[in-house]
Amino acid sequence: MTSLLPTTTLPYQNPSLPIPERVADLLSRMSVEEKVGQMLQLDARDDLDDHVLRRHVGSILHTSPERIVRANELTAQTRLRIPLLVGEDCIHGHSFWPGATIYPTQLGMAATWDAGLLERVARATAEEVAVTGIHWTFSPVLCIARDLRWGRINETFGEDPFLIGELASAMVRGYQGDGLDDPTAILATAKHFAGYSETQGGRDASEADISRRKLRSWFLPPFERVAREGCRTFMLGYQTTDGVPITLNDWLLSDVLRDEWGYTGTLITDWDNVGRMVWEQRIQPDLTQAAAAAVRAGNDMVMTTPGFFEGALDAVAQGLLPDDAFDDAVARILTLKFELGLFEDPRLPRADLSSVVGSAAHAELNLETARRSLVLLENDGVLPLDPAAPLRIAVTGPLADDAQTQLGDWAGGSGQAGWLDGQPRDMITTVLDGLRAVDGWRVTHTRGADILTLEDDPRGTHFPDKQPRPPVVRPCAPDAAMIAEAVADAEAADVVVAVVGDRIELVGEGRSTATLELIGGQNALLDALIDTGTPVVIVLLASKPLVLPASAQRAAAVIWAANPGMQGGRALAEVMAGLVEPSGRLPISFARHVGQQPTYYNQIRGQHGDRYADLTQSPAWAFGEGRSYTTVEYSDLELEAEALTPDDTVVGHVTVTNTGARPARETVQVYVRDEVTSVSWTDRELKAYRQVDVAPGESVRVRVEVPAAECTIVDAAGLRRVEPGAFTLLVGPSSREEVLLAAGFRIG
Repeated sequence: MTSLLPTTTLPYQNPSLPIPERVADLLSRMSVEEKVGQMLQLDARDDLDDHVLRRHVGSILHTSPERIVRANELTAQTRLRIPLLVGEDCIHGHSFWPGATIYPTQLGMAATWDAGLLERVARATAEEVAVTGIHWTFSPVLCIARDLRWGRINETFGEDPFLIGELASAMVRGYQGDGLDDPTAILATAKHFAGYSETQGGRDASEADISRRKLRSWFLPPFERVAREGCRTFMLGYQTTDGVPITLNDWLLSDVLRDEWGYTGTLITDWDNVGRMVWEQRIQPDLTQAAAAAVRAGNDMVMTTPGFFEGALDAVAQGLLPDDAFDDAVARILTLKFELGLFEDPRLPRADLSSVVGSAAHAELNLETARRSLVLLENDGVLPLDPAAPLRIAVTGPLADDAQTQLGDWAGGSGQAGWLDGQPRDMITTVLDGLRAVDGWRVTHTRGADILTLEDDPRGTHFPDKQPRPPVVRPCAPDAAMIAEAVADAEAADVVVAVVGDRIELVGEGRSTATLELIGGQNALLDALIDTGTPVVIVLLASKPLVLPASAQRAAAVIWAANPGMQGGRALAEVMAGLVEPSGRLPISFARHVGQQPTYYNQIRGQHGDRYADLTQSPAWAFGEGRSYTTVEYSDLELEAEALTPDDTVVGHVTVTNTGARPARETVQVYVRDEVTSVSWTDRELKAYRQVDVAPGESVRVRVEVPAAECTIVDAAGLRRVEPGAFTLLVGPSSREEVLLAAGFRIG
């Protein structure tokens, strides 16, 4: 390992001194050029020598072990030998590391409703990331899913601010461990601050037409929670709000985040946010003005805008910025480096990676997470199948054996990392693999349909900032011969498993969709399979809620698998064979038709009518729903007290009874309705939940609690407060009003 300590130890190089003293000493020795450089995070695939030796870069991303070592060698040649922060998009596992453990996508993990499990996933991910020489993950995503057409729905924890806060906080704890001085700890990033997901038409990074009150009501609470719990970095969204990019939003960055919440962590822009103000949003005439504006707004680290270096220095030369304009930002960046101990140990890639990366223990955790993430949406009794019976299973669909698509976005083959085509095939169990591994079954396979082909965008293959422009998707037409082959196989089978959904070309940044329907030949395939009369189990392997064809109402069962990660096929086979009980619950509502957007459950009440003239407003499947292989009933909801003060806790007890023959893990959901509010508000909000295991025939008395102080609204002045009056506690298995038990209480 290359030492960073020179012969003469300066105060900032003395690990026995307090970190604030070390920061102050180092800052006093830095030139303006070195300070500006520290504020830059640049792509390690570009000219490392220029990044480190000329621009004095403070951080790199998208790198390999060899380039991390090379960058460290270059840093040792610089005057002050300031170590680099190395960042990467480690989103649901070490996304772009060959052989790393890739878990279900964030939306899939959210279906577990298990914060403890997600903390363990983040902890395991941090262990794999840290040994490869990377210090910083750009995860978790705290955006709220609003319009299902948005391409980044898969990166969210779904549609509810409370659930998002629970799960995001857990992942932050997992990533950051017991403190940054732990060599297995990595920096967590809360993103995208804030309101990025409030899109127009589902289009990525479009203007977020959103008021400050609306931000405070729904979008900010999860961020406030992780800010107060110690998430060390925040990433800013791409979008503009009221015409102002978040990068320059002084109200959000200064008034709310820094002043009101007291946040002392580090802010980083998203990819080329500063440059986008010039070439895309066109609100700055050049990089000099853009750099000056970004610094004045309080940004700390600027991701992948190389011209920020020259722009910021030019801004100083023109008198737009004083020499010390960068000191606060640089101090925050240096503090992270000192807290991570990088001046003493730059945490280079370790030689013994195989004992950690892709380890057997992490594979077992991955399997547990995949099992818990699966949501059984419909079942006419055909599931579970008997694993010992000599069943013939006809497996079909374009995603039944598509290993890389099963991993989803931000994984080996998803396109963001050109150096990696995919994760090792032998680490991935597809649905077909999983079903073939069940000893009693005879499994056949047909493809049945294709989904899409790609064409270059007629405007060119790259954006002005040299980033690749997503190609244009062309749906494949149904193929009569492929469908006929699948139908013949289905007619000879006992059960059909049809694996349909979307592909990575329809998912992610810049890849929003105009529709939610299955594309290509998939609908025609499902129609034909269901018409055979053979029971059809639809496995929806999809990044987000999609709309199934009308024929799906006649399917024997429907399972939503999201993108279930490397162990997804095994988990699906175990659930279908009844070796594992289905326990996933939807973190997001499914639309019946794309025209229903938005479909999230906690919409503001008050409209003319409760349906469209031509369609219900009710979702196909609602937030919180999910079936078991048994039946569960709720009864006897009682409150310990019905008159409370804001300092009290609403305490309820409900009986949960397993009336079937198989065990259940039930997610008991607790919603609150404020009956009369001074401003318009949602009809009910998730405020708590508990997961309980209930044996067949057993009744469990479940205690639920909601602090009265959490029964708030945001009033017309933008203040979050409890308004005295009547409330209702709603307890049940999902957000649908008709399945919730109700008990009234008052807060005085």
